[in-house]
Amino acid sequence: MLNLDMPSLPEDSLNYHRYDRPGKLEVNPTKPFLTQRDLSLAYTPGVAEPCRQIVQDPEQAYNYTTKGNLVAVASNGSAVLGLGNIGPLAGKPVMEGKAILFKRFADIDVFDLEINATDPDQFINIIKSLEPTFGGINLEDIKAPDSFYIEEKLKKQMQIPVFHDDQHGTAIITGAALLNALKIADKAIEKVKIVYCGAGAAAIACAKLHLTLGIQPENLLMCDRQGVIYQGRTEDINPYKAQFAALTSARTLADALENADVFIGLSVKGALSEAILKSMAPSPIVLALANPDPEIEYQTAKNVRPDAIIATGRSDYPNQVNNVLGFPFIFRGALDVRASEINEAMKIAAVNALVKLTHEEVPHSVLRAYGLQKLSFGPDYLIPKPFDHRVLFWVAPAVAKAAIETGVGRKSFNLEDYPQALEKRMGVSSQIIRYSVQKAKTDPKRIVFPEGDHDKILTACQILIEEGIAHPILIGSRSKIRQRIADLGLNLPDIPIEDPQHSAKTHNYVEELFKLRQRKGMTLIQARKSLLNPNVFGSMMVHLGDADGLVAGISQSYPETIRPALQIIGTNPEVTSVSGLYIMLFKHRVYFLADTTVNIEPSAEVLANIARESAKFVQRLHIVPRVAMLSFSNFGSTKHPLCDRVKQAVELVKQRDPNLIIDGEMQADTAVNPILAQEHYPFSAIQGDANVLIFPDLQSGNIAYKLLQELGGGDTLGPILLGMRKSVHVVGRGCQISNIVNMAAIAVLDAQADQTKA
Repeated sequence: MLNLDMPSLPEDSLNYHRYDRPGKLEVNPTKPFLTQRDLSLAYTPGVAEPCRQIVQDPEQAYNYTTKGNLVAVASNGSAVLGLGNIGPLAGKPVMEGKAILFKRFADIDVFDLEINATDPDQFINIIKSLEPTFGGINLEDIKAPDSFYIEEKLKKQMQIPVFHDDQHGTAIITGAALLNALKIADKAIEKVKIVYCGAGAAAIACAKLHLTLGIQPENLLMCDRQGVIYQGRTEDINPYKAQFAALTSARTLADALENADVFIGLSVKGALSEAILKSMAPSPIVLALANPDPEIEYQTAKNVRPDAIIATGRSDYPNQVNNVLGFPFIFRGALDVRASEINEAMKIAAVNALVKLTHEEVPHSVLRAYGLQKLSFGPDYLIPKPFDHRVLFWVAPAVAKAAIETGVGRKSFNLEDYPQALEKRMGVSSQIIRYSVQKAKTDPKRIVFPEGDHDKILTACQILIEEGIAHPILIGSRSKIRQRIADLGLNLPDIPIEDPQHSAKTHNYVEELFKLRQRKGMTLIQARKSLLNPNVFGSMMVHLGDADGLVAGISQSYPETIRPALQIIGTNPEVTSVSGLYIMLFKHRVYFLADTTVNIEPSAEVLANIARESAKFVQRLHIVPRVAMLSFSNFGSTKHPLCDRVKQAVELVKQRDPNLIIDGEMQADTAVNPILAQEHYPFSAIQGDANVLIFPDLQSGNIAYKLLQELGGGDTLGPILLGMRKSVHVVGRGCQISNIVNMAAIAVLDAQADQTKA
C-alpha cells in the first residue's frame, strides 16, 4: 500500500531514489565469495551437490536455497494506489518500496516483479511458472476485478502462499480497528449496521473478512460510484459485487448511512459529507481510508461528530490503518512453517493478535518514535502504531500457530521458542540488549544519575522504572526536577531525588571526602564546595553504598564525568588502570573495542589488563570472548617497539589467563577476515573470528570506533568504563534515550557482579 500523505518536496524524493545509486534495492551474498575455493563451492563443480539433493527431495530446496525466505512482490501496475493505471515500469519504485518494508520489518528477502501483462491469464501463467523460485507471492496494485480472478486461480494452482495485500492486508488491519472500536463504542458486532463506500478489491475483501468476524449479512450495505449495490441492479455489476447485493430500498450513500453504526471508506476524497455523517447512529465508527486524502477530513469529522471514533490511512492523525502492520508479519509466520497458503484462520489470527496487542501497555520506545508522552487503548489508539517493533512477535507466531493447527503448515516447531528465534533473526544487537535488560530485571540495582534535571535522563528513568530494569536516583534541585517531570508529562511521583544543597547525607559525605582527599591537597572548605558538584555527590553515594552504580555524561565532557569517580570510587584493586570499551552492534555480528577513551599510550602491562577486563565484561553478557591484540604488524612481520609492546601484552595475558582465546600482534583485517586468517595464519588462535579488539593506543582506538560509528552502519553502545571498584559508566554527550536505558542496564549488570564478588 503506497502512502502519499507524508509532506515532502518532489525534488527530495527524486534525489532519494537517484543517489548514491539508482533505486532502493541491491543483492548481497550471504556466503564468502573471495577465493577460487569459494567459486568452486558456490558454482561449478560444488553446486551440483545441493542440486542432486533437491532432485531426490524437493523439500531440500528450503535447506539449500533462499526459497524459504524469498517473496515475490508482483504487479502489472494497473491500480497503483493514489496513481491509478500507470503500468508496470512506472510502478517499479512502489514495488521496490514494498520490498524494503518486507526486509525492514520481518527480514524477508524480495524480488520485485513488474510484469507487462494486462491479460489476467497471461499474468497467471507467468507467476505460476515462477513457483520454484519463491516461498510466497505478494500480489500488489492490480485492478479489480482482475485481482480477484488472478488470486483465485493462483491459490488453486500453486503450493505456496499467494496473498493480495491490497485486499487481505487492508481487511486484516481494518478488522482489528473495527473490533477495538466496537469495544469502545460498546456495540455488539452482530447488531451493528455497516456500510462500505467503495466496491473494489480492498472493500470486497474487507466485507468478506468482517462477515467472518461476526457482521451479519442483513446489516451490511456496499456502495460504489453508482450508489448502493442492491438486488435487481444491473448497471456496473460483476460477480464479486453481486454477492453483496442487498434487499434494500436504499439507493444512495446518504440513504445507506442513515442511522448506520459503521462507515468504512475505501473510495475517494470527499465521499462522506458532513450532512451524511450527522445522520449516523450515536458513537459512529468512521474508517475513512481513501489515500492520500480521506473520504472526510479527520478534524472536520471530529467537529461534526465529537462522539465519532475515527481512523484514516494518514500518519498525521490517530489510528493510521497501514498495511505494514500486516503483510510482513503474516508472511514471516507463513514462511517459517512452510505454509502452502494463507487461509482464513491465519488472517483471523493476525486480526486477533493486533487487537490484543493494542490493549498492552505501550513501551517508551514506541512513544519516542512518535514523539508521544503517553498512549493507551481508547478512541485515539485502536490499533498498534506501524513502527511498533512488538507487532512481529505477536502476529507472526499467531499466524504460524494457525497454519499448523489448520494443517497448511508443513513444518512444525516449538512455538514457545519462536519469539526468541524471531528476535535472533532480526539481529544480534537486539539479543545483547535484550539479555542485558532481562538480566538486569532479575535483580534491579540503585543507579544514580547526577544530571537529574535533564529531559532525556528523566524520560529514561520512567522507562527504567516501568520495565523494572533499575531503581533510579536523581541528583539536583528537587523543585526544578519536579517541574521538568510535570512539563514532560512523566509519572515519577516516588523517584528519589537528592539535592546536594539540602541533603541530610551532605555532612557525612563532606567528612568522608575530606578523609579521602586531605593528603591530595583538598581542604575541608574545598570538600564542602566539591560536594555541590552532582558528579562528586553521586560518586560519594556509590562509594558509601547509598547507590549501586552511576551513569552520567549526557551534558558534560568525558573527563568531567570520570575524574570524580576515579578520585572517590577508585579502581578495582586487581587492575592497574581503568579503560573504556565500546560495543559496536551490527546485524549479525558484535564487536567490543577497547581502549577507546582513557589510556593514551598504554604499556604492555596496561594492555594486558585492558584485554582481561574486556574479556570479563564480554563473558558477563554470556558471549565467549575472542580477543585480538591489534597492531600494524602480523605476528612479527614488522620489527618495531610498538609491535613488541603488543606481543608482550599477549604473552602476559596467556600467562595469567591461559584459557582465554587471544592472539596477536595482528592487523585489524586479520582479526575479522576468516579467509585471510585461514590462508596465511592457520596457526593463530584467532581465525578471523575476533569479537574483542584491543587497540595499541588511544589514538588508533578512538579513530577506529568513531569511523565505524559514522560509516559502519551499526549501532553504538558506550563508552563502558572497565576496571572501576564499583559500577560507573559514561554516556555520550547528547546520546539517545535508548542509549541511557541500555547503559543503565549495563550498570546494573556490573553492580550485580560486584555484589557477587563481595
